[in-house]
Amino acid sequence: MELESILQFLENKAILITGATGFLGKMLVEKVLRVQPNVKKLYLLIRASDNDFAYQRMHTEIIGKELFRVLRERWDTDFESFVSEKMAAVSGDISFENLGLDANDEEKLWKEIDIIINSAATTRFDGRYDAALDAKKCTKLRMLVHISTAYVCGERDGLIQEDTIFYTGKTIKSTSKLDIKEEQKLVAEKLQELRNQNASEDTITTIMKEFGIKSTYKEPFPGWMEGFR
Repeated sequence: MELESILQFLENKAILITGATGFLGKMLVEKVLRVQPNVKKLYLLIRASDNDFAYQRMHTEIIGKELFRVLRERWDTDFESFVSEKMAAVSGDISFENLGLDANDEEKLWKEIDIIINSAATTRFDGRYDAALDAKKCTKLRMLVHISTAYVCGERDGLIQEDTIFYTGKTIKSTSKLDIKEEQKLVAEKLQELRNQNASEDTITTIMKEFGIKSTYKEPFPGWMEGFR
């Protein structure tokens, strides 16, 4: 996508961003607001006990940072009203079902969101994939962007083969056996459930991998960073 087409695509879109309090997340928020002020709304999912506390975290950990200096200078006395119009903090947690949203926020987001950008992370390796697929409950969803780590295999080079855990016809445990027909039935039932939820393969899904983050290069100004990098 060329920059012009990206800006056009973002215009009047409602975007749900997870991980917005993180280094990469807040840079994304600032960039979108700076280059496309006609975005409809940025909904920031923030871990908090309620929306009021999420709002406080948004102000202290995101827009209160030096990173937003250029935006503050551009909007001057209108900065707070601009932020109020374009940003909303929502209490939630990606490790919970339905993102830990309360019923009202959940219903509102599922109806309004056009784009989801997942910049948050969970260290659980047994996460529920059925819960992860709930993004497709968003009736207007146009795009899902997942930001992933680039390194998962350390310093190993080349193709990394996975060892076979079990062999066909042999049991994983003496009391359990892989039943292919039952597994196929389970998959068919889950697919039908997703169809009933109007889930579609038409949603544009993008996985972006970051290869090490240091500081801002040029925008909004050179050299901004947080923590030790």
